[in-house]
Amino acid sequence: MKATYLWATGIAVLLVFWLASGQIDQAPVVYDASIAERNAEAITLQSDQVPTQVRVVRSQAQLKTRFASIRGKTQNKRTVAVRTEVPGRVVRRDVERGQAVAANQLLCSLSIEDRRASLVESQQRVNQARIDFEGAQRLRAKGFNSDSAIAAAKAKLASAQAELTRRDLALQKTQVRAPFAGFIEDVQLEVGDFVQPGAVCATLVDMNPMLLVGRVGERVVDKIKPGIQAIGLFADSTQAQGPVTFVGQQDDPKTRTFAIEIELDNAAGALRSGMTTDISIPVGEAYAHKVSPALFSLDNNGGYGIRVVNADDRVEFYTVSVVAEDSDGIWVTGLPNNSNIITVGQELVVSDERVDPVYVDTTLATSSSAGSAQAGT
Repeated sequence: MKATYLWATGIAVLLVFWLASGQIDQAPVVYDASIAERNAEAITLQSDQVPTQVRVVRSQAQLKTRFASIRGKTQNKRTVAVRTEVPGRVVRRDVERGQAVAANQLLCSLSIEDRRASLVESQQRVNQARIDFEGAQRLRAKGFNSDSAIAAAKAKLASAQAELTRRDLALQKTQVRAPFAGFIEDVQLEVGDFVQPGAVCATLVDMNPMLLVGRVGERVVDKIKPGIQAIGLFADSTQAQGPVTFVGQQDDPKTRTFAIEIELDNAAGALRSGMTTDISIPVGEAYAHKVSPALFSLDNNGGYGIRVVNADDRVEFYTVSVVAEDSDGIWVTGLPNNSNIITVGQELVVSDERVDPVYVDTTLATSSSAGSAQAGT
């Protein structure tokens, strides 16, 4: 009985081994279709599928201004430390921090000391020298004086007049005045201080005009010219506009960017130096479509793209770039001037897929918006 089992087991093992031996060293047969056959097969499969229904809007491109977007700040045009020019004791200070002053307004007064007396002395010397010169001329007319005496008298008069001018200036310099209209940012002297020439009386800042300063990259610097009207958008959503007055010729070695300045009218005094600003500078024009940012998809390079439907009802994907922004949409370039943009169902379809478009009786962009915000370049 035990031998019978052994023979049956052995026969079963041999049978299994014999059946399996037919599969050993036998490579599977793979049908290698050509690219044309595969494309034909894919088209056949797609034609057999029910087209995906999508909602489509017809869009007509509009001519839109392209802006360079710059992060900048306001900066007052001039800051001057108004200094004394003669030694003396401060006897009066007429301004305080934050005060608005007019051009030539008195800031500080120094002690006169003997400067007024010296001025009177010089005036009398001028009078004496003038009398001597006129007398020498009369004598010369009668033939009793030489040309040398006339020249000496004239030189004496000129010397006296020069001394009078110097002493008059020294007296005027005891009063330190504002060189231009502005605001007092700081005061450095107090009544009773004794100062030497060069001591700072007050720091004066010129707030009108105000400058917008920033830096631009090398890709757009050649498109920015003096005189172009730029727009500054502030943190409180207010805007200011002014011409570009300066474009730098040398870059910053660290950032490879170039300095620019825009001049703003600040007669009302609404702007302060150091306010953060988003600066928009027009650098060209392009035909663009107004779309919702919800329609964006990512392309293979991480950029933005939009799906449209072509004349054969198939999906096409276009990479786009932002030109400008409005409160109700974004203007983009990269699409055909007349495009059928998929607005609903774009996430359900892929490029070259046949779809069933349902057109909406409206357009995404019928006219350019008057006030557009900036877009990065």
